[in-house]
Amino acid sequence: MLALASALTTTAGGYLLVLAIILPVIGILLSLVIGGRHAERIALALMPVGFGIALAIAIEIWRTGKPLVYILGGWTPPLGIALRADGFSAVMLVTAALVVPAAGYFARANFQTPQGQFEARAPLAFWTLLQALWAALNIVFLGGDLFNLYVALELLTFAAVPLVCLDGRPETLIAALRYLLFALFGSVFYLLGVALLYGTYGTLDIVLLSARVRAEPAVYVAAGLMTAGLLAKTALFPLHLWLPPAHANAPAPASAVLSALVVKGSFFLIVRLWFDVLPALTIEAATSILATLGAAAILFGSILALRQERLKLLIAYSTVAQIGYLFLMFPLATGGHPWSADAWNGGVLQVLSHAFAKAAMFLAAGLVAESLGHDRISDLRGLGRAMPMTVFAFGLGGLSLMGLPPSGGFAAKWLLVKASVESGQWLWAVVMLAGGLLAGGYVYRVLAPALANGSTPLETRKSTSRSREAIALALAFVAVLLGLAPAGFFTFLQIGRSAAMAGLQ
Repeated sequence: MLALASALTTTAGGYLLVLAIILPVIGILLSLVIGGRHAERIALALMPVGFGIALAIAIEIWRTGKPLVYILGGWTPPLGIALRADGFSAVMLVTAALVVPAAGYFARANFQTPQGQFEARAPLAFWTLLQALWAALNIVFLGGDLFNLYVALELLTFAAVPLVCLDGRPETLIAALRYLLFALFGSVFYLLGVALLYGTYGTLDIVLLSARVRAEPAVYVAAGLMTAGLLAKTALFPLHLWLPPAHANAPAPASAVLSALVVKGSFFLIVRLWFDVLPALTIEAATSILATLGAAAILFGSILALRQERLKLLIAYSTVAQIGYLFLMFPLATGGHPWSADAWNGGVLQVLSHAFAKAAMFLAAGLVAESLGHDRISDLRGLGRAMPMTVFAFGLGGLSLMGLPPSGGFAAKWLLVKASVESGQWLWAVVMLAGGLLAGGYVYRVLAPALANGSTPLETRKSTSRSREAIALALAFVAVLLGLAPAGFFTFLQIGRSAAMAGLQ
């Protein structure tokens, strides 16, 4: 009861959670009111401030060893709404606060207002939508109420979908429409599940629900509906059909944010649902189904990536495969077993390492397409000599995807394999090892011609900005350096987990 009471009280530093949401919202309003080329300046000026706020939230959680809570308006749930941040929320906030500015600074060359014009449609839309996407992600990571999380998901969808089709080409419009249909399908299912839970328990606050939920038919139906809806938004196999065309055809900065962060928003809510809202359920069958779908995603996504002729499509199908690893944590991290902490840490580290690696690879692919005028893998011979820093960034990202040491991808997969072996669930370990080999295959498909010496020097249509290459390379280095995270980092990831479980006592 003490843990439940503390979760319904504003904590010292809780105001930081409000600032994390309000800051990008202020940026959106200023961009719309002032408009023109000022939208870019506003977004780029506020991004470092947002990173500082996210870092302050993480430091406060680390200092106190407890989640941060802010009760909006002083009205405690179920009448009011609470914002909460634990270790998982904090690392996601910091990740978003790094990837969004990286994509923003990279995008300056693509979405600058032309000289002599006060305002242009595409730049204004891009900078406003990028801030809207950031605000929606922060609400997803901090929200403590299932209905408000639904609103955040909708905001995230309606910020992400237009980013796919900013150039107005027919193929991007078709990809965005398919994305929208899958997202709306997911929203309807999620909302139906939320309505069932509210009708059964009279509250949608995560902490209150975790103390009240019991194993009964309405809860099982609600859990199935909400999970199905979130899986559609996360693009888990076989609901992945919207992701490759959307991510491959979007502008490179948008692709980086979509792959690194947007699909992680809905996955974050699946974790919240099963680990925080529904821990009272007997979920062995459900977690096995999620892991089976994840294993299928790893194998089929990797095989499809091997067959792609375009670089961005290969990276997009790689996202389908790498998402599968995230769902292997579900049967391994539940139940409070000795290996559960390793599985949890491995799953979260996979989220982070994939976010930075995939952002780096999409930005590198965007530079290749701009420089060569295409992204055909068969015509990349000699690319390593023409664009060495870009190829190096792509290779470092691929190192993490393959799970080679000392990358974050290696540490994540090692923790998951270790938990799989210790729990006696060898199948998941075999799938992860096979996925690593397949990832090596599709990364090799790109690096082999890129590092080969062509008979004639590779001709580029335009020179590549060193600063933009440096952004992609910096993200790739973060993905690798995560593999060297100290033990204290994994202790930090556990903050808030025990508090959520204590609500059931």
